Amino acid sequence: MGLFDKLRNEFIDIVEWIDDSRDTLVWRFPRYNNEIKQGAQLIVRPSQVAIFVHRGQLADVFTEGVHTLNTQNLPLLSTLAGWKFGFNSPFKSEIYFVSTRQITDLKWGTPNPIMLRDPEFGPIRLRAFGTYALKATEPKALLRELVGTDGVVEADEVSELMRSMINTAFADIVAEKQIAALDLAAHYREFSEELRKAVEERVDDEYGLSLPQLFIVNISLPEAVEKALDTRTSMGVIGDMQRYQQYQFGTAMGDAAKNPSGGAGEGLGMGLGFAMANRMIVNPSVTGGGVGGPPPLPSQPAWHIAVNGQQQGPLAGEQVQQEIASGQVTAKTLMWSAQLTNWTAAGQIPEWSAYFKSVTPPPLPPQ
Repeated sequence: MGLFDKLRNEFIDIVEWIDDSRDTLVWRFPRYNNEIKQGAQLIVRPSQVAIFVHRGQLADVFTEGVHTLNTQNLPLLSTLAGWKFGFNSPFKSEIYFVSTRQITDLKWGTPNPIMLRDPEFGPIRLRAFGTYALKATEPKALLRELVGTDGVVEADEVSELMRSMINTAFADIVAEKQIAALDLAAHYREFSEELRKAVEERVDDEYGLSLPQLFIVNISLPEAVEKALDTRTSMGVIGDMQRYQQYQFGTAMGDAAKNPSGGAGEGLGMGLGFAMANRMIVNPSVTGGGVGGPPPLPSQPAWHIAVNGQQQGPLAGEQVQQEIASGQVTAKTLMWSAQLTNWTAAGQIPEWSAYFKSVTPPPLPPQ
């Protein structure tokens, strides 16, 4: 290598960042001990911003395009370096490239369950997780608050901060809405947008970041609660539990009958047979007949009577017969029971009309 080539390599004449990653927020141009020569080319690609930092102070900012570095387009750097009349020699300055495109498919989730008071279940614990996208909107604020002197800043380095903010805002929103846990799924879109705005309002002002997208993928209950809900749902689908148990008994007995060989099958069949017999004795409706004894006697209707403008009753049938025999109830006495729509004269009620018919005895037979 000749002397000229050696001297030329001491100076940087092209400054650029070819970003081959998908999650880098900030990248510092590796100048090391080299100097940037006057008239060097600065190449800023789409979705990039280049920021010059001179002795710890933020200077000029360049957006997309090809820029020739001189005192005309480095006014802040010229002022900081004291180049009142321009410069003709190489200079040293740190150059940070900030990616302004969206970094997508970032994950968030609640590390610990959130305690809430549900209107239906009472105190419960909820977990949630989702995705979000991150974008740098104010590069200078990002450099001041998060980057410092780091040479490379990946999205993972700020994801912990973002997850903490998202989890806090999520807990506030869910607690404020007071929506039943079973109805949360219907509000995912609404909650996602409110959550995105709440978090973006803070990170935009403090860190120069925005959240173009934020989604709630799932809100879940503890495993034990989910199992209880599944059981409750299954019972609701089954409906009549007694008939379902009968069906289960019948199916199991049929399966045992298909496999007569083997002690296990015989034992199962005998056990199910005894269980079914026991259920028949305890509940005759299992067989649809009266194997366990006769059905209960039908209930007798209760009667009410009107005597001297006063209502009396309820009276059983035997008591009404006694009142008729004593003359207290006549054919014109008003009576009522659940089987009648209105008060009706006793003589017009089929059940009692026969008690008021006069019976004439037949003539005596001839002597």
